[in-house]
Amino acid sequence: MTVKLTLKRLILGALALAALGMAFAWSGLFPIAASSGHWAITDWFLHWTMQNSARTYSAFQTPEHVREDRALVSAAGHFHQSCEVCHGAPGVPRSPVMQAASPPAPDLARTVGDYSDRELFWIVRHGVKYTGMPAWAAEGRDDEVGRMVGFLRRLPAMAPAEYSRLVGPQRLAGSAAGGDSLARCTGCHGVDGRGRGQTDIPVIAGQKPDYILKSLQDFAAGKRRSAVMQAAATGLSEAEMREAARHFASLPGLTDSALPASHPIVAEGLRGEQLPACRQCHAPGKAAPLLSGQRPEYLAARLRQWRGDETVVDARKPRDPMATIARRIPEADIDALAQAAAAPAR
Repeated sequence: MTVKLTLKRLILGALALAALGMAFAWSGLFPIAASSGHWAITDWFLHWTMQNSARTYSAFQTPEHVREDRALVSAAGHFHQSCEVCHGAPGVPRSPVMQAASPPAPDLARTVGDYSDRELFWIVRHGVKYTGMPAWAAEGRDDEVGRMVGFLRRLPAMAPAEYSRLVGPQRLAGSAAGGDSLARCTGCHGVDGRGRGQTDIPVIAGQKPDYILKSLQDFAAGKRRSAVMQAAATGLSEAEMREAARHFASLPGLTDSALPASHPIVAEGLRGEQLPACRQCHAPGKAAPLLSGQRPEYLAARLRQWRGDETVVDARKPRDPMATIARRIPEADIDALAQAAAAPAR
């Protein structure tokens, strides 16, 4: 006996299979327990699919050069606070609790070599569905993702001592109450608040306490974008934020002095571009943060982050004051302007 295939029968067969699938899902018989794991072929297929997806999307959605091999302290600090528990680290085993997930997080020291820089960037930036790997927590911070890619590349050959050095001091020597909470800050900013010589970490020693406190509150609330700082700030209570602000503001570092008039934009701005002078806000007695003594590389990077992607029209960019101001600064003036604004008062 032969069955003639007709369009009607094919449609009815497809609908019957869909109905059976829905009935099976409704029954609750499908095992979703992480304790059961995946079949070996299922595990292979899912991982193979993920690798293919990362390869394809990274080819179209990532820049050609995405890796930053310098200034890795902030990446190491973020890895320590947010990634180490799942993936382990040099000298730090992976948590057995997190290894009970399905799928378990891989040992990155062994697996990063399977991916190109662009693929690593895409995975860190976008995360992986149906796993515990989240997307990067802050939009528009590809600079942070690039530093994380540079850090991940170092993992296979990184000794525990080097990892410990990068993670930095976790306590203030002889510190009283508040020392443990300040460990979230000193790992990157250093016990002296000077950023451990890293170009991407600002000097916060001597900064206005109100500004430090407001920054921590904004990072914790997601109002300021930085996955590194958001992870650090959300672990602090209001009292601990105030303690951190008081502590770092009391250290010698930045100075509350008038900016030198060594660059036209610092002194006068650009009237034709409706660009106010830096000295108008960054001056003694004003609420704006102190700049004298700041790291010029950090200031230049922040201005470029505020400017945003040059391919995106202004109407789609943030309208907050500093973002608007930064977009009015000519690109050719940014580095010189940062040098002038950061120059210590004489």
